[in-house]
Amino acid sequence: MIKRILAVAVSAGLLAWLLADGRWRGIGEVFMRLDGLTLGLAVAGFMLSYLLRALRVFDEFRAHAGGRFGTCLRIVLVHNAMINVVPFRGGEAAFPLLLRQSFGVALPRAIASLFWFRLQDAFVVMALAAIVWPGIHPALKAAAVAGVLVLAWWLPRWARAPHAWGEASGVTAKLAKVRDAFAESTRHARFGWLWTIANWTVKLAAQAWLLAALIPAGLDIGAAGALGAELAAILPIQGVAGFGTYEAGAAAALLPSGVPLASGLQVALALHLFVIACAVSSGAIAWLFPAGEPPKPTAAPQSGLQSAPSAAPEARARSSAE
Repeated sequence: MIKRILAVAVSAGLLAWLLADGRWRGIGEVFMRLDGLTLGLAVAGFMLSYLLRALRVFDEFRAHAGGRFGTCLRIVLVHNAMINVVPFRGGEAAFPLLLRQSFGVALPRAIASLFWFRLQDAFVVMALAAIVWPGIHPALKAAAVAGVLVLAWWLPRWARAPHAWGEASGVTAKLAKVRDAFAESTRHARFGWLWTIANWTVKLAAQAWLLAALIPAGLDIGAAGALGAELAAILPIQGVAGFGTYEAGAAAALLPSGVPLASGLQVALALHLFVIACAVSSGAIAWLFPAGEPPKPTAAPQSGLQSAPSAAPEARARSSAE
């Protein structure tokens, strides 16, 4: 507990040092444009988004979670804080490690699940961007959305289709394991798409609301900026805490609406700081609470990609009894 409190204090000190740097001057004036109601609604939107993401994890790993939704929420909050701080998407590694630590989920299964989550996120964001992006002909919007839907429908079916990759050797055999793990992940979530769409609807609405108040501008302009920022945020390569790509994506998306580049970068930076503050503070609170021991495995048969209990103790017990 002491080590965790010290880590949170060091992180808070680093953030304070960054805010005291001369390059961040003027951000306070931007934040002064916000009132209490706007901030409260934005925070509530982010908290609801975290709950929806936890429901997505709880839905897919319900057999492992054993009803422990709070542990799923802790995994989501810590993972979200890590990916918002660790550079080059390195924080993504927290998700499979936390699943293994908390529920005993095998790493290949957890990594495949993370990969599917990120694909779902990308599909939803791209579809929403195609719908609301300004200056695009409706026919092109419809074609883009249709292309995303077809790809999202086909990919998991391709993964679950019978294949002979496992009979090969070398790289092909390893790819077969990845494909099977990916198919396993797409098969278990009953309401995965529902949680994903609901999460991004709430998350983008909260960011659009906040960005529109920071500019200030209409909600449609704020939505375009928020989408631009999120499209940049899902890039596989990111800087420290995503600084640079996030602001550039938002500012570029605001240009067609007449927002100057300098103003767009400034309000995007303010939005990014708010996102990081919510992620780090909620992740730090979740991290202070212990995860607890993984639930005892049941005797139900499971896939080889999941963590399954060993049958050896039961066999020895039956042998002794006989």
